[in-house]
Amino acid sequence: MLDLRRDSLSTFARARRAHGDVVRLEAGPPGLRSVFHAVFAPEGVQQILASQAANFRKDHPLYEEVRQAFGNGLLTSQDADYLRQRRLVQPLFTKRRVDGYASAVTGEAATVVDRWRTAEDATVDLVPEMNRLALRTVARILFGLDAEEAVTAIHRCAPVINAYVVQRAYVPVKIPRHWPTPGNLRARAAMDELDALCDRIIAGRRAAGGAADGPDDAEGEDLLSLLAAAGNAEDGSLDATEIREQVLIFLLAGHETTATSLAFTLHLLARHPEEQARVRAEIDRVLADRVPTAADLDRLPYLTQALKESMRLYPAAPVVSRRAVEATEICGFRIPAGADVVVAPWVTHRDPALWPDPERFDPGRFAPEREADRHRYAWFPFGGGPRACIGQHFSMLESVLALATLLRGYELHAVDEEVPVAAGITLQPTGPARVRLRPRDGAGE
Repeated sequence: MLDLRRDSLSTFARARRAHGDVVRLEAGPPGLRSVFHAVFAPEGVQQILASQAANFRKDHPLYEEVRQAFGNGLLTSQDADYLRQRRLVQPLFTKRRVDGYASAVTGEAATVVDRWRTAEDATVDLVPEMNRLALRTVARILFGLDAEEAVTAIHRCAPVINAYVVQRAYVPVKIPRHWPTPGNLRARAAMDELDALCDRIIAGRRAAGGAADGPDDAEGEDLLSLLAAAGNAEDGSLDATEIREQVLIFLLAGHETTATSLAFTLHLLARHPEEQARVRAEIDRVLADRVPTAADLDRLPYLTQALKESMRLYPAAPVVSRRAVEATEICGFRIPAGADVVVAPWVTHRDPALWPDPERFDPGRFAPEREADRHRYAWFPFGGGPRACIGQHFSMLESVLALATLLRGYELHAVDEEVPVAAGITLQPTGPARVRLRPRDGAGE
């Protein structure tokens, strides 16, 4: 238990090295011991997330804590609730709809390029910088003109709630949430603030009878307005509580995962100048002096490969949890009914049998011919199967366009060689990722 609480990622990695692809772990003091199974082989991951997904539910304590904190949105809902929500929300994430938000992404990234001109000692920490960029982008797309209020509230409240959720998920004895302990009171205040923010914006939008000014090329509608209008004859529509729960998940899960991918991609490129030069040459050749658009996503393959390699080394969701409904066999081992099961992109993505020299940053691993030769679940930063991330295309679009904008403006040189991380609800950098900026093409003038 101490190892898992101190450094769960290293503990899982050691378990795979010592014991193989399926490991049974016991943790905690006698009488309060937790037993769970970790599955690292791609074949086992595929069973859990895809081919036998119905047998592995989101009943794990972590999901219950997330459900209590943020509501029963797409991330945490199950069964009929999940299917209904997915049908209602899916039309908001079609490729055409998502591509319409490209100008919001490039606009926010261009603001960062301009702001970096005043960076002290021409040095920035990519962790807070990319967190701010991703949060401003998703808040602008969700709320339109209400973005700034949302950004301020999320920055203040999200760390409090995330720490509370993770702490409660892994303690053997949980203090009731209604007890007036300092931790409970801090978390409750943060949750109430975010709920009130979303309710206020939703009520204002409905009172106005229409959408706020959204991104220029997204047909004038922000995502909140589209959520409020979503509906069909079979599933009805989302009520105010359901809309708020979806918004909170999009805000928190959406910005933290993309921020992680952006920060580590830039930092890895800063540590590998030859790869950075190759990426930048592609950007210059494809874009010249114009602003990138959604159509450029397929025209920047090496930048996309660098992003995917960063997501291999630093997956935003490093550990994914489920609970088995019925006993099943995985990779020759019996998983009993009711057992908690985890799959760990952090570990599978570093398996030397799948990834030779796994700690090395090598975007060439994701050349199309090399991807085709790998197991589908050797790389799964967006999960997989029927519960795969609904925002996968949006995340890739946002990341590639933001990276292209930033790397066209600056050369980056690493100050910190290594960035420590820990597993929270998402992967959490626990130290700085500082880079020194060298302006290009007048970005610093």
